[in-house]
This record gives sequence, C-alpha cells and structure tokens, in this order.
Amino acid sequence: MYNPFSLLLRPLALLYLFNVQLRNKLFDQKIFKSWKSPIPVVSIGNLSAGGTGKTPLVDWVVKYYLSIGCKPAIVSRGYLRESKGMQLVSDGQKILLSSREAGDETAMLAWNNPDAIVVVSEKRKDAVTYITQHFAKRLPGVIILDDAFQHRAIDRNLNIAVINTEEPFTKAKMLPEGRLREPLKNLSRADLIILNKITDTEKTGIIMREVEKTGRPVVKARVKTGELICFSGTSASSDEAPLPKNLNAFAFAGIALPENFLDSLQKEGITVAAHRFFRDHEPYSAKKIKAVRREAEKKGLSLITTEKDYFRMLGRPELIRIISSKPCYYMKIETDIFEGKEILQSMLKAIINK
Repeated sequence: MYNPFSLLLRPLALLYLFNVQLRNKLFDQKIFKSWKSPIPVVSIGNLSAGGTGKTPLVDWVVKYYLSIGCKPAIVSRGYLRESKGMQLVSDGQKILLSSREAGDETAMLAWNNPDAIVVVSEKRKDAVTYITQHFAKRLPGVIILDDAFQHRAIDRNLNIAVINTEEPFTKAKMLPEGRLREPLKNLSRADLIILNKITDTEKTGIIMREVEKTGRPVVKARVKTGELICFSGTSASSDEAPLPKNLNAFAFAGIALPENFLDSLQKEGITVAAHRFFRDHEPYSAKKIKAVRREAEKKGLSLITTEKDYFRMLGRPELIRIISSKPCYYMKIETDIFEGKEILQSMLKAIINK
C-alpha cells in the first residue's frame, strides 16, 4: 500500500539503517562482545516489526523440547508490561504474574506451557544469570530467547529468523518508512530461516529464491486455527469449553496485522459482520472495551478476539467483567510446519546434545 508520508520518513529510515548497521559491524568485529550463556541458547526472532507468527512458533519449540524430556526456560522483554526490571513469570510449577506485569505474549506462553520457566527482563543477560543461580538445583536444558534476532548481547547456539510470506519482501523498507528492523541481507546471520504464514505458493516461490541466496536451511510453515474458546457471557463455562464456530461476530484485536485474523475467522466459517482494530499491544482501557461492547450490542453480535488479546484483558479483570454480559470468544492459533520439520527438530536437538 502506498504511504503518502514515505518520502518524509525516508531520511529517518536511512538514519535508522545507519545506526543498525553500525551496531552490527561493531559486533561482527568483536568490538561489542556477546556474552556466552552456560546453558544452550535458541534465539527466535524476525527482521520486521511484528506480525510474523513468532509467538506461536516459540510455543511450538517449547512444546517440542518438553516432548523430548528437555525442560526449557523462556526469556523475553515482556513488551509493554507494567513491571520493571527482572521478573519471574513462572517457575515451571506455578504462574506468578499476570499479563499486566509480564506482557500479553509472555503471559500466554507461560499459561500454555506451565512446565516451562519464564522470565522477563529488559536486560536478558540478567534473566539468564538469574535462571542459572535461582534454579541451580533444577537447571533448564535450554534457554529460548523470544524476539531476539537483533539482541546480539547474548551469544546463541541456534539463531532462527522468521519471515511472514504475506508481507512484501524484496521491496520492504526500513523503520519508520516501512516495517523492517534491519535490512534483508542480514538474514545471513541466521542459522535457520522459517518462512511462515504461507498461503500463496507463487509468492512464496519468489521469496524462497531470495532466501536461498543466504545458503541457510529453510523451513516452511503456516498458521493453523485451533479451538474457539468462550470465556465470557452466559455460554461460558468455568473450564472454558470450546464451542461451535458458526456464529455472527464483532471482531476486535490489537495485533500487528489484524487482517490475517479476519482471514482466519472467515476461513473457519465465522461471519465477521463488523470489526474494530487497535495498535499492536495497545493497552486496553475500560472506555475502549465499553465502546466495543456497545457496538456489538447495537448490532446484536457476539464478540471475538485473538488469544493474545484475551490474555491482555485477563491482566485487568475489570475488563472481562465489562463484557461478561455478552458471549465473547477467542481463537487459538498454532504453527503448522509442513516442510522441513525434521531439519528444525534436528537442529533444536543438536544444541542440547553437545
């Protein structure tokens, strides 16, 4: 889509690019040094500002490690959390913080993987050091750095970059003109590249030819919708039982690429009669949720949102109470790796068997 402010933003994008490349060069030349963790590290990140399906992929990797008997620890910044410093979100036995203190995506990962240790910190080295000291008697077998492709202060045994194939690739622009955090050529820093959200094989073929130039192994994945969970209203049960998907809905979300959410709903046969989008990770207020409820009530629609948005509201119970009079659902999504799964599993296993 054409951005009328593109030319105005280009000087800022060039300045951003200069700073990013200077920092990378300082790391490449060992002027800036990467700290070596005593526990193997897997980094999962991307080149663009959100929307790549990274969080469901982190969830997939966590579940894979648990399935082979390796207990993982997740380290994240906890983007837009209200807490500060290093915080223990889950000790692998009990969830200790809400999404308000942990961040929506981090809280979601913790709740969906109760056996995993989860820590948030602006300084991820502090988080890893805390894990090695606090859990010395039951050390995790691997550290998973969430959204850390640009975070080079910690060395990693496996560096995974995720690409959203639904976004422009060869014509992508740097922030703030576009959505790139760093130029595409920096993909060569990855050990493994995952092409995600694949729906168009022709478009994927164009991206694949570019990615193959890095010489890195490539894995292909897509988003798979899961259960539709009713968490509010007279139909909701205490154990959040899954309900049928044939409903007319008012969709709302605060995610990077909400159009993908609408596509997923429509593919599941859900009629989206109206919708309202917020900025990615935008904090919800009582005023915003009341406005969403009023619009849904006016049109006689049920409410539906993403799992991430559900966890964001869960951190503020008063927001759930605002919509408790209406049926409100969230849709779970999963990563479906349909090509190269053995490559990914082999590389994940190799770093913990050294």
